[in-house]
Amino acid sequence: MVTFVRINTHDMALIEYKNVEVRRKEHLVLENVTFSIDSGELVYLVGRVGSGKSSLLKTMYAEVPIESGEANVLGYDLNTIRRRDIPFLRRRLGIVFQDFQLLTDRNVQANLEFVLAATGMKNAAERSERIEQVLHRVGMNQKSYKMPHELSGGEQQRIVIARALLNNPEVILADEPTGNLDPETGEQIFSLLTEISMRGTSVVLATHNHAMIDRYPGRVFISENRRLSELP
Repeated sequence: MVTFVRINTHDMALIEYKNVEVRRKEHLVLENVTFSIDSGELVYLVGRVGSGKSSLLKTMYAEVPIESGEANVLGYDLNTIRRRDIPFLRRRLGIVFQDFQLLTDRNVQANLEFVLAATGMKNAAERSERIEQVLHRVGMNQKSYKMPHELSGGEQQRIVIARALLNNPEVILADEPTGNLDPETGEQIFSLLTEISMRGTSVVLATHNHAMIDRYPGRVFISENRRLSELP
């Protein structure tokens, strides 16, 4: 396994929850959730399907509201965040979905161009340079002309990670990023996300893949019985 050197950027917690309650409609998903995540940490969320892992991730980018308690992500109070500020929070996060969510009617370059244009990068040369940087970082710099359907599942997930890196996020939130991939490809994705965390970007990863957690160790939180607890 490749050995990475961790870069510490600062000591302030990027994500901090205190006694948080999470509900979906009338259903209590999690209660008394308390934890903090610092810069450059690799954090796993494990637990059975329906135990609240995805809901917890969604609270971090303000898709699911906080019912009670205190929750702060990158300086934004999730209890009081204004709707117009949510896009600014999300620009500082990278979000990686299990089902990729690439735009199927355009190639890789155009998919990434769309994100940069939407987030305010107006200079075309700067957009092209940034796209080249992130594709190189995920080992996909020769695939910018490909359509999503021309890529394997692992290649599509690498593009999704590249997309998540476009705005130099301080945190990447990944929801079962290897769920649709074969074991070998899944390990490559785990290795890539581990490298990203070692370079200073925090990674919060919901997964069922305990073998990869053993191979790429980080902090592990288990969601069960409506509680979130950190494993020793």
